Amino acid sequence: MHVRIRCARPDDAAVIAAFNRLMARETEHKDLDRVIVARGVSRVFDDPARGFYLLAEAEGEVIGQLMVTYEWSDWRDGWFWWVQSVYVRADHRRRGVFRSLYDEVVRQARAAGDVIGLRLYVERDNTRAQSTYQHLGMTDTGYLVREVLLG
Repeated sequence: MHVRIRCARPDDAAVIAAFNRLMARETEHKDLDRVIVARGVSRVFDDPARGFYLLAEAEGEVIGQLMVTYEWSDWRDGWFWWVQSVYVRADHRRRGVFRSLYDEVVRQARAAGDVIGLRLYVERDNTRAQSTYQHLGMTDTGYLVREVLLG
């Protein structure tokens, strides 16, 4: 199976939103609102400062995705790219699809010249994903993520 990685376009928004909903259901047992997710995905295309999506395709079908968002580090005078919204269709997992997406993010980050690292967060109980990320050389930062939702 040949996997092609490409930047997403606005006409990919529907498949991205669908994958986001599938990922949330599978990893966090959350049923995300279809309209809100679609709007959120579209806003990334409306404002590139929000990030970008990469898609994996095989035989003309989108089989995986990830999103990159940005965090400025004044401590290190550079950007961290956050890998988010990772999803690979179940029938294509364990075949190197995420690895291909990840390698492309690394390539683009290095080419940018001002990216100092990649980060992501992963569900505490998602040991399979944690194992994948560790295999790619990602380590535990020692930070815990906390949040407060305002809405």
